[in-house]
Parts: sequence; C-alpha cells; structure tokens
Amino acid sequence: MADNLDLIFFFFFLLLLPHYPFSAFAQIYSNVSLGESLSAGGRSRTTSWLSPSGEFAFGFQSINNTDDAFLLAIWYDKIPDKTIIWYANGDTPAPRGSKLQFTIDGNLQLNNPQGEEIWRAQSILGVVTYAAMLDTGNFVLVDRRNSVHRWESFKNPSDTILPSQILEPGSMLSSRQSTNYFRGRFQLRVLTDGNLVLNTVALPTNYAYDAYYASNTSGSGYRVLFDESTAIISIQCRYGITSWDLTVGSIPSIKTHYHRATIDFNGVFTQYARPKMTSSSNGNESWSIVWSIPDDICFFNSQDVGEGICGYNSICRIVQNRPVCECPTKYTFVDPNNKLSGCKPDFNLQGCYDNGSGRSPEILYRMEELLDTDWPSSGVYQKRALYTESECQKACLYDCQCAIANFRDGNCLKKSLPVRNGRHKSGVNVKAFLKVSAGNNTYRNPNPPSVPVDDNPGCSNPNVEKKDRCLFSVVAAVLLGSSIFFNLIFLAAIFMVVLMYHKKVKEKVQKPSSFETNLHSFTYKDLEEATDGFKNELGRGAFGVVYKAFLGLDSKLVAVKKLNKVVQDGDKGFKTELRTIGQTHHKNLVKLVGFCEEQQHRLLVYEFMSNGSLASFLFGTSRPDWNQRTQIAFGIARGLTYLHEECSIQIIHCDIKPQNILLDDCYTARISDFGLAKLLMTDQSRTNTAIRGTKGYVAPEWFRHMPITVKVDVYSFGVMLLEIICCRKCVELEMGGDERAILTDWAYDCYREGRLDALVENDIEAMNNMGRLERLLKVAIWCIQEEPSLRPTMRKVVLMLEGITEVSVPPHPYLFSC
Repeated sequence: MADNLDLIFFFFFLLLLPHYPFSAFAQIYSNVSLGESLSAGGRSRTTSWLSPSGEFAFGFQSINNTDDAFLLAIWYDKIPDKTIIWYANGDTPAPRGSKLQFTIDGNLQLNNPQGEEIWRAQSILGVVTYAAMLDTGNFVLVDRRNSVHRWESFKNPSDTILPSQILEPGSMLSSRQSTNYFRGRFQLRVLTDGNLVLNTVALPTNYAYDAYYASNTSGSGYRVLFDESTAIISIQCRYGITSWDLTVGSIPSIKTHYHRATIDFNGVFTQYARPKMTSSSNGNESWSIVWSIPDDICFFNSQDVGEGICGYNSICRIVQNRPVCECPTKYTFVDPNNKLSGCKPDFNLQGCYDNGSGRSPEILYRMEELLDTDWPSSGVYQKRALYTESECQKACLYDCQCAIANFRDGNCLKKSLPVRNGRHKSGVNVKAFLKVSAGNNTYRNPNPPSVPVDDNPGCSNPNVEKKDRCLFSVVAAVLLGSSIFFNLIFLAAIFMVVLMYHKKVKEKVQKPSSFETNLHSFTYKDLEEATDGFKNELGRGAFGVVYKAFLGLDSKLVAVKKLNKVVQDGDKGFKTELRTIGQTHHKNLVKLVGFCEEQQHRLLVYEFMSNGSLASFLFGTSRPDWNQRTQIAFGIARGLTYLHEECSIQIIHCDIKPQNILLDDCYTARISDFGLAKLLMTDQSRTNTAIRGTKGYVAPEWFRHMPITVKVDVYSFGVMLLEIICCRKCVELEMGGDERAILTDWAYDCYREGRLDALVENDIEAMNNMGRLERLLKVAIWCIQEEPSLRPTMRKVVLMLEGITEVSVPPHPYLFSC
C-alpha cells in the first residue's frame, strides 16, 4: 500500500513540474542530438527545442502572423506574446518548408525548400557533439568531452541581451526595423578600447557614423555585463573592481520578473522588465521600461551623422525619452510605414524662376516659420550676418538653391536639400524658415503678352518630339513652294540633318555623367592645372603615379592617380569598374572622389590622406605605439571584410601591402588601390598565370597557376600583420643568411619556441600585453598558411583579432615542413 502511495505521489509531483521551472527535475528535457532538424511551418510535432524549464524556445516563428515567412529565433515561451530575444535571418525570411539542420558534423544551418543555404552558425572551431537550449536563453553547440561551447547565441547577439550575458570588446547589437526584422540603422558596439557607443550606419553597408552616445569608458579589459542576480547592466573591468552601472532607478526583482535589454528600432538602448507568469496571472502583463540611454537621442553634436536619427529632411523631438519623427509642412514620409525613412517635399521645389515669364517667387512659394527647430549637421552653403528675420526669409525665397534658412542672433544660414539631423526642442532660441508651395506650382501668367502667340508652341520647346514637328512643318512649306527636283534634294538634306540630330541626342541621353554614382567627372585640363602640370609627385606604384592636387576655389587637397595602362576595351571596362568602386563606402577605405576619362587619359581622384602610408609609419626611425598599431590592423581587417563580403560585387585587392594602406588625420587605416586590378592591361591584371602583387606578400597559389580567390588577400594581410607586430619589413635583404631575413619563417620559429619577446624586442607596451600579442601572432600564422583552404576568411580574422572568437593553435605554415 505504501508503494502505491509513493507511486501516486510521484506522478502527482510530475504534474506540478511546470509550475517549478528551477526544479532539478526539469533536467529531464534532453539535449539536441546530431542529425535532428526543425521545419518551418511543417507538420512535424517538433516545432521548437525548449530549455529545461520551458522558459525559452529555439525554433521558427512566423513573421507578421503569416504562414509564408518564418524567422529562426529564440523567444520567451511561457508568456502570451512570445517575445523574441534573438533571431538569425532577419534580412532573409525563411519560406514555408525551410529546414534547420543540426548536421552530423556539428554544423547548424538553415536551408530553403530548394536546399539553398539561408543562414548558418559561423566561426565554429573544434568538435561539436550536441546542442542545447539553456534556461538562460542561450542556445549552445557543445563539445561533450570538455563541455566547451563551440558556438552560442550569447556571443552572436541580434538586438537583445539577457541576464548572465556578457558583451566582450568587439561585440555588437543591431536594431531591427519598426515593422519587420530587417537590419535597422542603429548599432550598439563595445569598442576594443572598452568604450560603449551607439551609432547609426550607412545601410546597406556597415559603415558606422559618429556615435550619438558614448560611455566614455576606456581601458583594456572593459566589457558590458548583465548581472544574473541583480539585473544591473554595468561596464566592468575584468582585471579589477572598477565598474560603471548603466542601470539606474528601481529594479524589479529577477525572481519575479523577466529582464531584457534591447536596442530598439528607434535607436534607444532600453532595459525592460515583465512580471513572470503565475497561477494568478491574467495574461495582461506587459513589458515596462526600467531605464534607457540616451536621454535625448535627437540632440547630439557631430558632423558625421549620415541621415540622422529620423532620416533626411525630417524633424526629431523627444517625448518621454523616445524620439518622435515628423515631417515639416508640405512634406511627407518617404515610406509611410517607416517613420525613420525621412521626408520628401510633396510639391515641386524649383527655387529658380524666369523673371521674363512673370513667375514671381512670392506667388509660387511662401516661407513657413518653425520655432525652436534646426538642422545643425547639414552643410551651410551661405551665411549672412546682421540680417533681420524678414531679410533672411527673402534671401532664401529668392535663392534658387535655398530650401531652408536658419535664423539666430542676426545670422542667416541658407541650406539646400537634403538636410539632416533635424530636431525640435523648446527654448533653443533658433528659427527655421522653410520654403514651401504657396498652393499651386503650375502657375499661369495672369497678364499674357499683347503680341500674337505662336500657334505652334513646339517650335520653342526643347523637347525632341516637338522639334521633330517643327522640322516637319518647315519641310512641308518648302515642298509646296519649290520644284520637284529641288524638293527631292532638299528632302534628302533634311533627312540627313534629322538623322544626325537624333544620333546626337541619343548619344547625349545615353552617356552617363557619373556611372550612376556620385563621382565627379573631371577634364584632363582640370587635373593638369590642379597638379601644377603633374609636378608634385607623392609616390609611385604598380598602378601609376600619384600627385598632390588642389581643387576648386577653396583649394581642397586631393590625390590624383594617373594610371599607367588601362584595359583594351576602354570605356566599358573602365566605367564598369568605376561603378563598383564608386559605390563602396567604408571608413577603412580611401574614398574615390572622381575620375577623368579623356582620349587615352585615365585618372582617379582620391581624398587626401595626411599621414601618409603605413609603410612610412611602421618603418621609420621610431617605433609607433602598440595600441595604435593594433587598431590599424583591426581597421585593415574590417576594410578587407567589406571588400570580400559586403560589397554588391566581391572585390579582391590582389596587392595588399603597407604602401597601399594610408592613414588619415586620426591615423585610421584606409585601404587604397582596391578594385583597380581590372582597370589594368592584361599583362598586369589578375589571371590564372600572370602573377600580381609585391614580393614577400604574394600568396603561393600565384606560382602554382591556381585560380585566385579572396584568400590571396588573406595571405598578404597575414604577412602585413607580422610587419605591424614587429615593425620591420617582411624581407630584409641586408640580413643575408640571418634567420630573421624572412619574417614569416622567423615569426613562426619564435612562436613555436615561445620567444615572443624577440619579435617585439624592447616594445614594453606589447610585452605588457602578451595575451593580445600571442593572439595577433596566431592569427597572422593562420593567414599565411600555404594551403588556401586553411586560411580563415577576413570576417573570421576580425572576430579572432578582437577576441570574440577563440584562436586555436596554428599548424606550420608550409605543407612540406619538417
């Protein structure tokens, strides 16, 4: 009888288990075994993998309550709204029938119904034997032998962090868009120097604009920690007790509330709390705000803000610490479903008018007054002092280019569209005068001229079709008043004129002025004058000679590269490649300003880099700062990642070396000469046989007549990384037979023998940071592997450099080493 009671009590206890999520008995849920899978919208009973307590689920969530598109995600499974805290494929929704596979070899990958890969877990190093959804909200791939997490969602976050999660230097959160899970314009980043920043990005690239919030914490070892017992988010130093608490105010208990922190679609980083479900819950609980940063996202001072918080031509104002985006009078949102899309005028803004036609600006437009409103980050093209408000309004009204005039303390600042970072705040004591439509832009002259009006208006219209009608009228008149013989001759002549005219118009219409980019087209004479007859030479390289030049009335300093040889098919190849180069935009690339294609001349105009090349920086008389060198290495790696993986067309540089890395005013690394390989003659370009590049940096596959891939750039980067570490050239001919003559050989010998101090000699800063030194050295050795398939991608290089991904012990670089 007692045994029966024990059995009944055991089954009764099992029924109560869901009400006790932290019970040790909750571990009856099994791990995910190799070979298991999930289907999006399928009929399988297994639609998600639960954590032991059932608090979290990993699987597919339908997007916008439809059964056609799915998100691979992690969510709170016990609350009615199933709040998503991690997602993998926001930019590429999975169609119904897609399959997530945990493969036999330990990979986690998502394929569409046609078997094409949508997403996979990146940077998995080592053996994976099982997966698990943990009660912390972390999904992990685990090596059973040593319980090491080979991959985890906590280290690859989307827009949210949870208690117990840590953001190490190099980590990043990206916002989603307001109505979907596509990548938004806002980022939270923990920089390698320990600073926590929020910034916007130039979609679809990863170019980060200046921060609109910064914690101003700086130092080695700082990271962001979400405490699992107190729910306090802080910036802490792993080497000491120094910390800065971000969480402020009253904090609901972690025992009674769920907590999460998210970078919202509007760019505000917010910590939320929500009551946990209990037996007395009615299901109406919701997430409430604990704290957020920044307090006023609309007001920040920077010149590099992109389109601002709310988009171009918009106005941002704060309501309860949240930005509200609005359009000025007579403007509407570019995307009505996205309040961050910016605004456009809903009238034809043509500031110029013809005095002779009677089109007075007072009739076409009026000046709308906006109090306490400004667009401070927009370029002012004209400033006038000692103006009255009336004079400022009139100055903009009668100006062809002016769309907005800001007035403050007698200063009138005229601006043209687009304007950015618009903001409104009471008490800032600035006015904006906005030029808007007076009601009807299709103005008709109320006092027509007394002279007879031409019955054929097409003759005075530059439109091609109307000009054809004019020519036809003239031909008909001549035919009626001339002999047949002269008519035939005249008709033939007119036919030839019309044919040549149409050909000329067609060529004019079809000729692109800037290849659908914002590049400026210069004449050869322009650049010859700007360079003072190509006299001020900055340097020479495989692509040509670089000259210093001064452009425009303001004598803007630029660098003009005169290419040696260009592809035989001329314009088509040149324009195609320039279209690709002109559309690149990344903080670690040298910006192409313009070009010249005139007869046999092909020139490129770049922004000027004031601190010269990395070669002169590294190999000068004094050894540069260690932290500055490592930041330069990180920047180069990010720039190559952009060229290899984030451009619309993949770009292989083929000649990565210190001479092609330039440094701007802040010593930020900028890759130059990217994308120029195809602009050169065939004997210089990338092929399966012709070797390109510079001695010491050339990957082994060039010599084996193997197909060239992005891995040649990885090899060159590895060699250059060793140069950055050691501050010496990769080949020192004057050393003769010395073991140090070939840097790649010597560096591996020092690593294998544990003599890292020999590489940096008396560099105290590097020796005080042996952990980073060893990590960078191992990354470099992985990059210079003789076998291309062993070299990591540049994206993985970035993760390893920044300490986000573990760097395993590299093998000997050469396949046939002893």
